[in-house]
Amino acid sequence: MELRQIQYFIEVAKREHVTEAAHALHVAQSAVSRQIANLESELGVALFTREGRNVRLTPLGKIFLTHAQKALREIDKAKQEIEEYLDPAKGSIRLGFPSSLAAYILPTVISAFRAKYPNIGFQLKQGAYHHLIDSVINGEVDIAFIAPVPTDVKEVEGHIFFSDKIVALLPSRHPLADNPALRLSQLKDESFVLFPKGFVLYQLVANACHQMGFQPKVAFEGEDIDAIKGLVATGLGVTLLPEVTLIDSTPRDTVKIPISEPELARTVGVIIPKKRKLPPSEQLFYDFIGEFFSMLNQFSL
Repeated sequence: MELRQIQYFIEVAKREHVTEAAHALHVAQSAVSRQIANLESELGVALFTREGRNVRLTPLGKIFLTHAQKALREIDKAKQEIEEYLDPAKGSIRLGFPSSLAAYILPTVISAFRAKYPNIGFQLKQGAYHHLIDSVINGEVDIAFIAPVPTDVKEVEGHIFFSDKIVALLPSRHPLADNPALRLSQLKDESFVLFPKGFVLYQLVANACHQMGFQPKVAFEGEDIDAIKGLVATGLGVTLLPEVTLIDSTPRDTVKIPISEPELARTVGVIIPKKRKLPPSEQLFYDFIGEFFSMLNQFSL
């Protein structure tokens, strides 16, 4: 089995079309077809079925794709590690992050790191909470910013940097807009703008509301924080958001108000794999962000 065969197989599986895969690989269609046929012959199974001009993975083809992608990631990672051992300051960092940390934390940290290591590149991958955990476990990324930091996932190691308060965001003309703080129960009759069910921020808000004896009335759901802020700004509802998402971008016509009861916060940090050693450049970044937030915490005290 050759590396080229695996690369051709993955490209055909991704595009479900041999000709398009050949164009993407800059080789002749006959070369791709021949390598796929050789691979199927060696494995003794059909990896694709033909549907007109398209191809589809067979059940066994899907199994092989999962392992082939993982194998290719490991080969790419091995090349990366060799290059980085020769010069850690010229490597590349695969970094995952959630949308709630994209506007302030992520660019702040990367900017500070690049000031010290200007030749290290980044491959950024945004994802939801559980997807980020899976990405670290599966090797798609090696480090992921995350909030809250999981404590019950045995395959990853978490490091907490700080605690991020959850605050209310209300339209500026809301009757409660002048309050210095709010009890969450004061919002029980309001229409909420929240992330969809399944998102960790939705669950955090829902749990807090249940703690105060009510079910939030969700008028709008959205996966984009800026869209949620915009809906609140136009008076279509209220929301609860991590305070860090409002540091530089509290919209006009809204007010940010602390929640006095119950106390709401989430941990913010990173996760790395427990059973894989970080490549040199990523170890540099991991060590850097630990020192970066440690200094910030000391300054804030």
